[in-house]
Amino acid sequence: MAENRKRLFDMFPPVTPEEWRAKAEVDLKGADFDKKMVWRTNEGFSVQPLYRGVDIKDLKATESLPGEYPFVRGTRTNNSWAVRQNICIEDAAQANAKALEILGKGVTSLGLKANADTDLEVLLKGIDLNKVEINLMNCPKCALPLAQKLVAMVQAAGAEETFRGSVTFNPFKRNFKHGTAFPGDMVAMASDLLKAAAPVKGLRVLSVDSIILNNAGAYIYQELGYALAWGNEWMAMMTEAGFTAQEVAKRIKFNMGISTVYFMEIAKFRAGRQLWAQIVKQYKPECDCACKMVVNAETTLFNHTVYDSYVNLLRTQTEAMSAALAGVDSIVVTPFDACYKPSDDFSERIARNQQIMLQEESHLDKVTDPAGGSYYVEMLTASLAQEAWKLFLDVEDKGGFNAELDNCNIINAVNASATARLDKVAKRREQLLGTNQFPNFTEKAADKADACEAAHKCHCGCQHEEGEVSLNYKRLASQFEEIRLATEHAANTPKVFMLTIGNLAMRLARAQFADNFFACAGYELIDNNGFKTVEDGVNAAIEKQADVVVLCSSDDEYAALIPEAVKLLDGRAELVLAGPETDEFKALGITNFINVRTNVLGSLKAFNAKLLK
Repeated sequence: MAENRKRLFDMFPPVTPEEWRAKAEVDLKGADFDKKMVWRTNEGFSVQPLYRGVDIKDLKATESLPGEYPFVRGTRTNNSWAVRQNICIEDAAQANAKALEILGKGVTSLGLKANADTDLEVLLKGIDLNKVEINLMNCPKCALPLAQKLVAMVQAAGAEETFRGSVTFNPFKRNFKHGTAFPGDMVAMASDLLKAAAPVKGLRVLSVDSIILNNAGAYIYQELGYALAWGNEWMAMMTEAGFTAQEVAKRIKFNMGISTVYFMEIAKFRAGRQLWAQIVKQYKPECDCACKMVVNAETTLFNHTVYDSYVNLLRTQTEAMSAALAGVDSIVVTPFDACYKPSDDFSERIARNQQIMLQEESHLDKVTDPAGGSYYVEMLTASLAQEAWKLFLDVEDKGGFNAELDNCNIINAVNASATARLDKVAKRREQLLGTNQFPNFTEKAADKADACEAAHKCHCGCQHEEGEVSLNYKRLASQFEEIRLATEHAANTPKVFMLTIGNLAMRLARAQFADNFFACAGYELIDNNGFKTVEDGVNAAIEKQADVVVLCSSDDEYAALIPEAVKLLDGRAELVLAGPETDEFKALGITNFINVRTNVLGSLKAFNAKLLK
């Protein structure tokens, strides 16, 4: 067999990268190779269409094994991640009943909402603290009393060595969400927490919640770079307070988001482990085990949609796959309906089963670092690590994470990224299925209350004054949804009539484009097979009481068709040309154009302003 294989490969002489590119340029027939074949990422680096072994030969990370420093290939020698579900019920008995129910359905990690008055004995009744990971979700002021109660329960259960879990201490969250700095002495509070957690080996109490940035629209390199700076802030503050690097690093928990850019997210977690290991190493811990990055990954809300919400299942599935293949410690799949209502048993069951399917059917938990050695993923990992490291160093040069947060630089940078992404969606340069592309024409969603803002409130009784600058939690779909909901609430739904005429292929293609375009606003669409004359089309449009008439034909025919359409319609409806916006067509009386360069959102806002009554 080996001899036959050798003869087979002898038939194909090796091809150099230069030869491959030369052939590709011939096939491109004069088109610019870099514009057509090279992807310029939001992360600031370019991705080539092809990578080879020579590209990764100098990457040191490829020489390590899973479980070995710098942990780019994973902190464990297996890939058995914990399936986590968050329970946002404040009544301890009710939350406990739900926890016990879902623990029998594949969940191995719990996120439980708690405050200083929560009775943990009731909340955790019947739960084996040796086997189930417990993560308490709470405001900073509640962290110490909760940690003390939890430690006492773990000790009573004899689980000091086997327990895994966390208590949330995130004093920076206030600044992100409310624009005001934490009023307490965070170093003193963190010191008390570290002392309280000391008896329990696997209890982590210093939070790095970069999921906050992810949900606000941060680019991938920003989430990673700022997460590293956030973690380093804990390391610097607490070692200066007298704790050893070992004591601090082993108490830090990273809660990170997962966006839809599949391979880039795999690279993010791999790069994150490598960079975090190098950061902690500089503090000279007693052993490399302190350099391990413990990560809970949660699918993002930023790309969730109210309309066509079942598409959210596709988004969260690929996101969960990214995190699983990247070797994170636990995963939370956000239920598909979380952006517009409290999740129910149905959506939560599907969210759980999405992870269980990845384990039990796809066997993603059976292979550690399956992406290791992939030329593409290794290069993405190295490139993303470089960009995140640049951002990390920039934050450190300017005084560190806390200083950059206080002066609003981090918040402003993330908000700027979100604005840029929203602009891309508005212009369809970034597609959001079911929202700005291929919407469900007939769906109504006015009965869905958008609870996204409520999802970001802490519910622990804190009183917050609002600052001048805070993260803007506007989902990618929100602006389109505002337009479509306004259409639903209007007394009359605008009617859009396709006046199709002339060249069969062009009129059909442009009518389909126009259908897709105006469906994004929820308008009623009236399609036609085609008209022999413009007069026939205009008469049919007036008969249907159309508010908008879209002329769909070929560029060559428009010069003759436009004047007649303008004259016959005579302002009784908005005339729109499906085609290029040219001076020639403007001179003939056209003021409304739709084409691939049109700002869809801006155009639909303008139509809503004219048509809604």
